[in-house]
Amino acid sequence: MPISREVHLITRPNGMPQEREFEIVETNVPDAADGQVLVQNLYMSVDPAMRPRLTAGQALNEAMMGGALGRVVQSKSPDFAVGDLVTNRLGFREYFVSDPKGLSKLTPAEGLPLTVHMHALGMTGFTAYGGLLFIGAMKEGEQVFVSTAAGAVGSIAAQIAKIRGGYVVGSTGSDDKAAWLRDEIGLDAVINYKTQPIRQALEEATPKGIDVYFENVGGEHLEAALRRMNTLGRIAVCGMISGYNEGQAPVRNLSNIIYSRVMLRGFVGTDFMHLQPDFQRDMAGWLREGKIKYQETVMDGITSAPKALIGLLEGANSGKMLVKLAE
Repeated sequence: MPISREVHLITRPNGMPQEREFEIVETNVPDAADGQVLVQNLYMSVDPAMRPRLTAGQALNEAMMGGALGRVVQSKSPDFAVGDLVTNRLGFREYFVSDPKGLSKLTPAEGLPLTVHMHALGMTGFTAYGGLLFIGAMKEGEQVFVSTAAGAVGSIAAQIAKIRGGYVVGSTGSDDKAAWLRDEIGLDAVINYKTQPIRQALEEATPKGIDVYFENVGGEHLEAALRRMNTLGRIAVCGMISGYNEGQAPVRNLSNIIYSRVMLRGFVGTDFMHLQPDFQRDMAGWLREGKIKYQETVMDGITSAPKALIGLLEGANSGKMLVKLAE
């Protein structure tokens, strides 16, 4: 019966979350019963989509939910052996007991770090892949704009767009991130929206307009993009992080959707699960060939999880935000 620590939300945030609204709670985890396994989490994922659940959806005074990668340390299930790696939605805790239904066995990709399964080769990368190619239906030679292009999802979407022969513009919020997008990834144009007005900068960066906008921000970014959308353009809405902590800035030109016959569609990764085999093949190949680059911000220990989530929402991370829980 291991002792485990877990993160509880104890007060719902109003605006940007504060560390005092979370609590680290120590608990005794029982041994696995018949048909169950005991899992030790190794890494947990920190994602922008967690923020809306803090306002509604995440129960108070219970272990928070989130994506994680763990190792089976005790098994009474025929489906799993001790030592198996598993992905799960029971992050924000060090140990847990589960039946097999909530777990997916992971076979690490040969020659790649384990952590890539938490971003580029995991649901993060899959969201970018399907959002760009299936929802956005990007074609070779098209003009693509990706907001939050240095983030975990945006950076993969931007690189896939380059691999698929697009002219790609990305926006980000710091000079360091802009330099990485320009010099390492090789985007055609990069906008630091904190030093350049997004509307003017996007107009200058997209002389041929925008065919596909991979949307992560909302607000002023969406308004600026709508001004530049080409006829029959597509906007794949992955997130709207600018409104997660404060009220979303109004978008005053939504009528452009009508006149330019623009498709605007929100999506989640489960909308295109049929693409998983193609994604696994393509992404593993691109990573091994060095065509896809990534950044990780890894914080150590369960006690750093609230700070990691707040830092993510403040843009303190480069690439994927992870918390390492065990070796």
